[in-house]
Amino acid sequence: MNETIDLLQKHVSVRQFSDKKMSEAQVKELILSAQAASSSSFLQAYSIIGIEEEELKRKIARLAGNQPFIAEGSHFFIFCADMQRLNKLAKKRNVDIQLTLEGIDATLVGTVDASLAAQNMTIAAESMGMGVCYIGGIRDAIVEISEMLELPEYVFPIFGLVIGYPKVRNDLKPRMPITGIYHVNKYNNETDRVVDEYEEQTKNYYAHRTGGAKKHSWAESVLSSLKRLPRTETKPFLNQQGMAKK
Repeated sequence: MNETIDLLQKHVSVRQFSDKKMSEAQVKELILSAQAASSSSFLQAYSIIGIEEEELKRKIARLAGNQPFIAEGSHFFIFCADMQRLNKLAKKRNVDIQLTLEGIDATLVGTVDASLAAQNMTIAAESMGMGVCYIGGIRDAIVEISEMLELPEYVFPIFGLVIGYPKVRNDLKPRMPITGIYHVNKYNNETDRVVDEYEEQTKNYYAHRTGGAKKHSWAESVLSSLKRLPRTETKPFLNQQGMAKK
């Protein structure tokens, strides 16, 4: 164990923030830390949009699952996959990358690049005593939010990241046992017992966290989310942005 590993393994999502604000210097350090993340072929195929206008932040909070705490943190960032810079570069140099831009791999590359950058920012923020919460609800209203942000072709939002000083931290949420996640040499299909045991563990966790008010398990929670949020508008929107056509 070392300080970095300890920090990583103590991560929890924070949804209640104090009024304390981070400085401009801290914001810059978070962005520089995000930029230091690995990038596929060094494409740097992402952009980060800081939402500083309070009314815009509140509008996005309503659209992204009606989560008011989005507007209550010190800063709110939206991470976007961005192939537009590369598209402009290619046109300027008369290089045809259209087939790549329209393929699914470009969508994956932008998504992975943005996610790695966001995780770097998360670790940096937590090392500075702050807390974070990822907001996948951005994709609940991907069209409306993209219009608000005036996203051009070949750019799409993936998630938001709220960062601030925690007022309350939840207990550490139990993760799936290593034997349910880590496979050796080939995929292991025989993990039902591990998942069943994890179900009991998470049921106890949620009951304790809510004082017995909630008795759901991990499976009940995640399957409900998948059923409730199919986000069928994502594919047509990506196509509209010129991506994931092939």
